[in-house]
Amino acid sequence: MSDPHIVRERDCAEERRGDIVSWRTLVSADRTPTEGLTVGTAEIQPGAPTDGALHRHPVAEVYYVIAGSGLVHIDGSDHPAEAGTTVFIPASAWHFVTNTGSVPLRLLYAFPVDGFDEVVYEYAGPGVI
Repeated sequence: MSDPHIVRERDCAEERRGDIVSWRTLVSADRTPTEGLTVGTAEIQPGAPTDGALHRHPVAEVYYVIAGSGLVHIDGSDHPAEAGTTVFIPASAWHFVTNTGSVPLRLLYAFPVDGFDEVVYEYAGPGVI
């Protein structure tokens, strides 16, 4: 069993996938003394490309939109999302997020696994939506 642990977003390293998305992993067993949940924040800039963004993984994911607005594409359907929106993405569903606003789209993500390294991403390839 894990002990309580406090993390500040500003203290977590920023990671990137090209010009599509940047993220900070806040809770993950490979970085923090935690288990059972992986949580982080992500940011998508206005006008960020979506080519190569479509992906899936064998575990479910939850997004909570902190700021901005966008569309969450899940298995062929687009769903508007804005600050205060929660999105459940089933395991193995093809998905990506695009920013439809003029400010960065910020979201919190969570996976029901001990560490981010357990989330195996599969990408559909550039231009496939």
